[in-house]
Amino acid sequence: MEQKACKQCRFILSHGDTCPLCGSTDLTTKWNGYIIVLNVEKSQIAKKLGLKTESTYALNIKA
Repeated sequence: MEQKACKQCRFILSHGDTCPLCGSTDLTTKWNGYIIVLNVEKSQIAKKLGLKTESTYALNIKA
């Protein structure tokens, strides 16, 4: 099964059709690259991307 990424918040889901972070159903399997955020307060990348929760996120979501 392919993992899906939320087009709204970039969260990567391994199953399901609704994003548990933002509630969006606008998901895609067309993404590449990912980051794992372990500490949102100290992560400069998380701040730059506006991420609020420790998790795994897609870097590039294709239209």
